Order: sequence, then C-alpha cells, then structure tokens
Amino acid sequence: MKLEREKKVILSQRDIDQALKRIARQIISRHRFLKDIVLVGIRTGGSFLAFRLCDEISKKLDEKLPTGVLDINLYRDDWTRIGPNPKLRSTEIPFSIDDKIVILVDDVLFTGRTIRAAMDALIDFGRPKKIELAVLIDRGEEQRELPIKANYVAKEWQASGSDTINVYFKEEGFRDRVVVEGKKENLS
Repeated sequence: MKLEREKKVILSQRDIDQALKRIARQIISRHRFLKDIVLVGIRTGGSFLAFRLCDEISKKLDEKLPTGVLDINLYRDDWTRIGPNPKLRSTEIPFSIDDKIVILVDDVLFTGRTIRAAMDALIDFGRPKKIELAVLIDRGEEQRELPIKANYVAKEWQASGSDTINVYFKEEGFRDRVVVEGKKENLS
C-alpha cells in the first residue's frame, strides 16, 4: 500500500484576485475614514496579501494605506518544538499603530494560534484602537483552538485535520493558487 497526496485547487489566480477586490470593498464600506486604517501582513503569505490588498484599496480610492510586515516566530507557542534555532525574519512596520485600526492579514486561519501570536507581537509595537482580521482561507471553527474569528474571509473551507491547505504565490515563483492536499490511499 502506497500513500499518495490528493490535490484539489480551491482558488485559482483569478479567484484570489476577485477575493481581494471583494475584501477591499468590504473594508472601504465598513470604515468611512481610512486615515485610521493600517494593514499588517503576517510573514510570509499574509504579507504578500496585505500589499495586494493595499493596491486594491488604492485603485478604488487613490489612497495608499500604510502597510507593514510582521514576523511572529518569537511569539509562537510552539517555537521550542520547531528546532533549536527558529528562523527569524524582520518585522517591518515603519509607522505607528497607536490608536489605529490594524487589519491583520494572513493566508490561512486554522487553529488561531498564529493570529494569537501576531496580536501579542503587535502589542509590542503600540496600542491599536482595534484589531481586525482578513484571511484568504478560513478552515472553519470546528478545528479552531482559540476563540478567534476573521472579519473578512475570501473563502471558508472545511478540511479534515489531516488535510493541508497550501497557498502558492507568484512572489515566491509559483502560479497563484490555493490547494488542498490530503492523503489518498493508493493500492498498487
């Protein structure tokens, strides 16, 4: 018996582009004054999405929101399990988040632990007025380990705990797409 990964594309490049346009419209309609809004993408996938979301908003309003990148590795509750030398990358938030509405951006919301770590990291940079969450994929609340819910969701996908959702980005040399990968028993 040989185990093989079954792959299913759940968002294409076009779907991702449309989803970002829809989330940009939702942000604009929810917030009358965008001068209080900043976008912060969680490294790595969330940062790509945050800058794309910034571009979509600026196309609609001819205004660029301050956009930054947050590395959460030191804030993870499992960092001691990922090896003796966790890979640290830079956080780039070249603006104040004090009294701002910070929209955290990530690619996949699963257990909620990444978002918890991101909120802990953000607080080290200041005191936001409010934190909202925008995600490309929400794996659903059944597998959530913390009480975290996204304000803006491109697609909800109920995947089993053994399935992996991989997001591929052109910024990393791939074709944009979201793929669910699960185990498929192949008798041969």
